[in-house]
Amino acid sequence: MTATEVVKAGKKRKVEVVFQDSDGEHKERFNKLIVAVGRTPNSDNLADEAVELMLDERGAVHVDEFCETSAPYVYAIGDLVRGPMLAHKGSEEGIMVAERLVGQATQLDYNLIPSVIYTHPEIAWVGKTEQQFKTAGEPIKTGSFPFAASGRAKALGNTTGMVKLIAHAETDRLLAAHIWGPQASELIGQVVMAMSLGASAEDVAMTVFAHPTLSEAVHEAALAVQGHAIHMVQRKR
Repeated sequence: MTATEVVKAGKKRKVEVVFQDSDGEHKERFNKLIVAVGRTPNSDNLADEAVELMLDERGAVHVDEFCETSAPYVYAIGDLVRGPMLAHKGSEEGIMVAERLVGQATQLDYNLIPSVIYTHPEIAWVGKTEQQFKTAGEPIKTGSFPFAASGRAKALGNTTGMVKLIAHAETDRLLAAHIWGPQASELIGQVVMAMSLGASAEDVAMTVFAHPTLSEAVHEAALAVQGHAIHMVQRKR
């Protein structure tokens, strides 16, 4: 539920949650409640004041694009620095730093780091949202395809969700992807690879995908960018 505020929660035999949305106040009872409102870096007492290690307002260590801190020859990576707190992001930062220390010109493209929420259904994305592109004034076009029209998703009995691709309106280059549904964490890797190679939506649309697979939803979403999806009715563009 979006645009919803939790007013209070209490527990007897079950967890009773009172929340409020545009329609007013509501009450629901659940078996369990998980509170996940974010994390902050554990940077208290990280360095002596004489080091003058620069931190931001959240307590994250300030680093440049190559993860070097304000203290010369001192690097910081992962959950301690800016960006999403993701294991694969921290791992790649570590590799970048190690390779740069031995003279290589390794650089990490932070626009190509996928994010995943391992819920059921899964949610995965890479790049900005459609609204963020519009706010920035960047011309875009989108294509989406529901898992309800996927033969493999129907066979699995899991048709919730969709794949949405965002491409540049003029160059057709893939800029972002948002996937909600079965195996979203696996499917997002295909789009990240395509984006890293500078692929266009047409490039993905012209690629042959095996049938029946969930990955066909990525293919159909790419086709939908031009209004050419096969297994769903589309308005002409």
